[in-house]
Amino acid sequence: MKRAPEDAVTDTHTLIENRPPSVATLFLERVAATPDTEAYRYPVPSPSTGPDDWKSLTWAQAAERVHATAAGLIALGVRPEERVALASNTRVEWILADLGVLCSGAATTTVYPSTNAEETAYILADSGSRVLIAEDAGQLAKARERRAELPELAHVVVIDEGDAQPAEDDPEGWVLSLAELEKRGTAYLEEHPECVTERVGALRADQLATLIYTSGTTGRPKGVRLPHDCWSYMARAIQATGLVTAEDVQYLWLPLAHVFGKVLTAGQIATGQVIAVDGRVDKIIENLPVVRPTYMAAVPRIFEKVYNGVAAKAREGGAAKYKIFQWAAGVAREYAKLSQENFRRTGNASVPFALAAKHKVADALVYAKLRDAFGGRLRAAVSGSAALAPEIGYFFAGAGIHILEGYGLTESSAASFVNPGEAYRTGTVGKPLPGTEVRIAEDGEILLRGPGIMQGYHGLPEKTAEVLEEDGWFHTGDIGELSPDGYLRITDRKKDLIKTSGGKYIAPAEVEGQFKAVCPFVSNVLVHGANRNFCTALIGLDEPTILGWAKEHGLAGRTYAEVVATDQVRELIDGYVERVNEGLQRWQQIRKFRLLPRDLDIEHGEVTPSLKVKRPAVERAFKDLLDEMYAGSREA
Repeated sequence: MKRAPEDAVTDTHTLIENRPPSVATLFLERVAATPDTEAYRYPVPSPSTGPDDWKSLTWAQAAERVHATAAGLIALGVRPEERVALASNTRVEWILADLGVLCSGAATTTVYPSTNAEETAYILADSGSRVLIAEDAGQLAKARERRAELPELAHVVVIDEGDAQPAEDDPEGWVLSLAELEKRGTAYLEEHPECVTERVGALRADQLATLIYTSGTTGRPKGVRLPHDCWSYMARAIQATGLVTAEDVQYLWLPLAHVFGKVLTAGQIATGQVIAVDGRVDKIIENLPVVRPTYMAAVPRIFEKVYNGVAAKAREGGAAKYKIFQWAAGVAREYAKLSQENFRRTGNASVPFALAAKHKVADALVYAKLRDAFGGRLRAAVSGSAALAPEIGYFFAGAGIHILEGYGLTESSAASFVNPGEAYRTGTVGKPLPGTEVRIAEDGEILLRGPGIMQGYHGLPEKTAEVLEEDGWFHTGDIGELSPDGYLRITDRKKDLIKTSGGKYIAPAEVEGQFKAVCPFVSNVLVHGANRNFCTALIGLDEPTILGWAKEHGLAGRTYAEVVATDQVRELIDGYVERVNEGLQRWQQIRKFRLLPRDLDIEHGEVTPSLKVKRPAVERAFKDLLDEMYAGSREA
């Protein structure tokens, strides 16, 4: 992996300190600087079964639509800092609409498209959103169903033009299409040509830019107030790392209602590279060879699925092919661990000749094909939102796919730490971004301070005071360790630490990560043991992978639930549990486990839209299985 050009990281302090008051300002500067270069690439689905047609927008073309949206909102009477909600999957219109909101001086309220009508209404009401930009008829229906609870919601703007159909009892003008809003904005600009630039020019760094509602594990979600300065700082800090340059092509599929996806759009404006936008997760594998990204961000679940998929494909090829894959995976991990250690000690990532020779053979047999599946040009991938199992990280690193783990929260505008390019260390989340301070509290909690930290929780001063000190230090709720040279390792969520009835503390994420690294069939795993005298696990398997195995072992034609209920599958997974237990302390070991009759999912409220497991929700949903495992034990 090459270092970024030296001129990309010069005078970092000046770059950060002299940031403009808003990303809207940065956007206008970017358009003025590179109007004719490509900004966004997006798919237009084929009317047949053929591949999608990809189209592009230059910065100037994007600006034309952004200005029209901003002016359209101004024409609707939206005032500075008033909220405009966005409920849509990741697509280019999301980015353009968000920029339109910011350039109008208003603030964006993000809503996951998977959010149900009740919670959508709560977010719209709590934020006081005046306008909802809804993707389609489904999102429009949620607002319409709860309209009586939303007296402040004056308009719903529908992105898919054909779905912008008013109902008989809708107030006049309540529903309009995004195309119609842009048309109104264009007309308004003819009469008031400076209205958008005046709104942008009047923006202050401390004005509200975004309200992002955290998908909490209990209770109502909290609205995190992020001012314009948070995004402006993040944009400049990402630029200052030198990890992304103007020559990169970034593939963006992450949900833009999530802070991780949102921060990537801010960074792109500062650096000026192309973003290929398509939020259809089922299209990722198909899109990668088409987009051929040089840079992308993802959550660990994606890398786990790729790893499991590669392992499953090798297994399907027969015993010899699977043995080659297992050998190559071992070589990759050994190569990555040794080269990273050598680089840390000497600045040289070289490895002994014998290992280098094995690596060359494994590259020809396995790694090159894996890189081709990612498009063949991937310089680096950033992983965030949850911990990546180190053994999976080492596998990809050894295969030449460099996964730079990062760390941040909604309350810190997503990107507080990231691994530094060539000097990255698997198993850590890297070093703080320029301008961000960190310290570890006496109990191990990570505290952060800097321009990326939120103003507070919307309308919840008591909740804000619980996590945000008067001098600006934010309590993350995560436990971690700092190396002498500033690399951070996350060990667990403070509230997720397990204390057994024997008084031993266990970090469940560490055990779960080790299990994911050895078991190619796992999708989700939850280790349980708080106030119990031993640990258990609830395990959800990856359906396509386990059904493929089932077909090879005389279980073809059975459903997922039927397959995981068989003795053969239980014995298969038991073997992997035993392997993990061999490397654990006695009190960490998984003494019993149950295979879930279905995998965890967003629809049942067991994982967040960024695919993080909601522990309390899972433990409630499968309480009978947990109780069954502890029946007859001393605490039962």
